[in-house]
Parts: sequence; structure tokens; C-alpha cells
Amino acid sequence: MRVIRPYVGCLWLCAAGFCLTQVVPVERAWAGANLIPVAAAHDLQAQIKGTAAKVIPAVVSIASTVMVRDQAFGDEALPFGLFKEPPARRQYGQGSGVIVTADGYIITNNHVVADAVNVEVILADRRQFKGRVVATDPKTDVAVVKIQTTNLPTVSWGDSSRLAVGDFVLAIGNPLGLSRTVTFGIVSAVGRADVGVADFEDFIQTDAPINPGNSGGALVNINGELVGINTAIASPTGGSVGVGFAIPSNMAKSAMQSLIKTGRVVRGFLGASTQDVTPALGKIFRLPDVKGAIVTDVQAKGSAEKAGLRRGDVVARFDGRDVMDSGHLRNLIAAATVGSKHRLDIVRDSKSLQAELTVQEAPRERAKRNQGEAAPDSTSQHPLSGVVFDDITTPLARQMDLPVNNGVVVTDIEEGSLAESSGLQPGDVILELNRQPIPNFSVFQRLADPMKPNDLALLLINRQGTVLYIPVRGE
Repeated sequence: MRVIRPYVGCLWLCAAGFCLTQVVPVERAWAGANLIPVAAAHDLQAQIKGTAAKVIPAVVSIASTVMVRDQAFGDEALPFGLFKEPPARRQYGQGSGVIVTADGYIITNNHVVADAVNVEVILADRRQFKGRVVATDPKTDVAVVKIQTTNLPTVSWGDSSRLAVGDFVLAIGNPLGLSRTVTFGIVSAVGRADVGVADFEDFIQTDAPINPGNSGGALVNINGELVGINTAIASPTGGSVGVGFAIPSNMAKSAMQSLIKTGRVVRGFLGASTQDVTPALGKIFRLPDVKGAIVTDVQAKGSAEKAGLRRGDVVARFDGRDVMDSGHLRNLIAAATVGSKHRLDIVRDSKSLQAELTVQEAPRERAKRNQGEAAPDSTSQHPLSGVVFDDITTPLARQMDLPVNNGVVVTDIEEGSLAESSGLQPGDVILELNRQPIPNFSVFQRLADPMKPNDLALLLINRQGTVLYIPVRGE
């Protein structure tokens, strides 16, 4: 189970001597409450029991074995150039999985079976099988395991796009080695990204208790349909505090089908880099809402260029669906079939336009995400004070490991300056200043010198291959 450990501070709102309370007799409190009829409670209980009984047989325990090698101690060399190396040892892990076909295909998390040399699958009826890892996809943390048998119980796929906050869900798995464990809760949120677990994130958040060992297990709706694959928790302790995350079934199902068919996940790709809209960028681009994805770079001869997209365009809708941010757009296009056509609603210089995008296949290996981190808003002083810029020469590009050999680069920046607090860093290559191209320092100086202390400097920069906007402006 992936565990995210944030710092959690507690604020007690009722301190000694400052707590205003009213003592109310229990009878009066209950008398004024709107209670659920007992019959309705019994109906809900019966539904939960029926759902659990239906799903439990299709949830399995997965025991994996990986070989690990400890860090070598010392650096003494043996003859013939050999070095002392500690022997590999076995490390055991445990997770869960969900049977989705009667002939033995099981979906689980990549981190449950990654690099495993042996996989054992234990069914709810205690039968045990050797599992074969069919394929894995670290970018979504999905993996497929196959066991050789037939007539297995299965779980039906549900439509995760229909989930809403407040829907009842059950988490079923094998936490802490306790098989056939069922917990109950609600959908706390949908569309959670930036959890830090996978490259493609669109998590369902739930308060149904999830603990280590639940990874790869089932999140089902009240009807027993598979709506998510339990994946991670946020916790300061390592145990459940009511913040769990599951991969939506639509994403998991698509990844699984592709893994079974081709051994990898084929994804759609925009052919452009994008960035989230921040409040500051929303004002600069005169957008009605702080949402959408700003195009920061367009790939030559790619889908975006062929669709007519330009740097600075804001993608507002994809096939009529509002685009919330860069990651949301990335997920929508990744799920699209390669070669399919889709309508984009974009905003260009405050004008609404439409474009037709033919989705291209994503490169098989991408070292970075498309979008850069959004720079924080800032206020104070002349926008570019405290920053040292220079022309890029070949020796300087080599020395600073720059992604280009010409243009203007930030060579130094004063700590605490407006530009530094806005996110500008040494090594950033300036591509544009206020939407004007910057081929060299003389052009940059001509545009920057007339700026007043409270003027806006909208910088488009290239940071080691990632292109993003950084707004620097005063109050």
C-alpha cells in the first residue's frame, strides 16, 4: 500500500476557559433529530451484506517475492577488478487483487508485483495458485496477473464516471494479512490529482478505511460493481485515517485491456505541453474562471499543431467537457483512441475558438510530465530586479547543461527577490517576455528596460525541456 505521510497539525477549537457549551438532555436532543426509519436502516444493512457476500469471493490475496541486494559495505577491491558484493536476499510483500474474468485474469497495482520473481495468488476459498505477471503499467500503477484455472467468481465493472461525492462504497481486500476484510464509507472526492503515486492520476478519494495490504483490492459501489482499485492512503501514522485513494475503474479497465492485448498501454497525446491556470495567469489571459490548460509549447508536426493550436492558447473544453487543469486534459486525451477526432474549445486573446484534434499516440517513454509546476503568485517591486540574464553561448550552454544553444538565460537570481519568489530559477531559458519572442539579450533588454516597478513580466521559460509560463508582477 502506498502511504503518503503529510505533516498534520491539530487545532483544538475548544480550549480550556474558552469553550461555550450548552447542556441539552439526551431525550430533547434525540426528539429534535431527523432519524432514519429502522426499516430503512435494515434495508441498507441488508444491501451491504449482500454486496459484500457477492464481491468477497472475487477478491484475492497476492504474495510477491522480490530479490533485493543491500548496500555494499566498504570499498575494498578483490583481485581481477572484482568488488565485494553482498548476496541478494528475498523480500516478501503482500497485497490484494480482483478477479475480472472467469479464466483467471486479475487486476492489481503495479507496486504490488513490480520486479517480483514469484507471485502466489490465494483465493477467498483458500485455494492457492502460482500467478504470472502479464504486464504492468507504472504510469497508472496498474498490473495484470493471470492464474491457470477456470470458472472463477468475478466482479462486474462499474462506470466510475457516474460516481458522485456522498455515494456509498465498500473497500474489500486483505489489509495487514487479514483476508476477506470489508470496510464501508462514502466517496469523499473525485478527480484527485497530484497525490504523488503515479504519472496519470484521477483518483477517487474515500473514507472507507484502507490499510497496508489493501493495495490492488476492490472499491465497489452499493450494487457490487467495481468502481475503483484501492491504491494509496494519506496518513501520518501509516494506518488509515479516512483518506484513501483508488484508481477509477474506467482508467483501470482501459489500462488492463491494453496490457492484455499489447503488453503495454497505448495512450493518446496532445502533441503539446500545457500548464495549469493559476489566479495570476487567469487575470493575465483574461479568463472568466481559474481553470483550463494553457498551451506552453507545440510539437512540430504534432496533433496540436495540425489542429491549429498556438502557444498561449487556453484549452477550456474537450468534447464539451470543462477542462479543470492540465492534468485533467492530459487524462482525457490519454484515454482517447489514437486517431480519433475530438472538439477543443479554446480561448485565444480573449476570443473563443474551436479546433478539431486528431489524437496521436503518446511517445513510449517520456522522462517528464507535460505540464510544469505552476509558479506561485507574487507581489512587490520591479518585476525583474535582482535577476542576472546573459546571452547563451555554446560554452555557457555546456557549462549550465542548458537545453538550447542560443537565447537568453538566467545566470543568477537574488534570494527573496520578486522573480525568485515567483518561481524563476538559475538556468531558466527565456523564450518570451510578455508574449514577444526573445532571440537574444539585446531584444530582451529592449523590452525589459522600459518596464515600470508595477508592470507585469509574463515570462515563458524552458526549464530542462519543460516549457511553462511564470508571471512576475507587482501590486
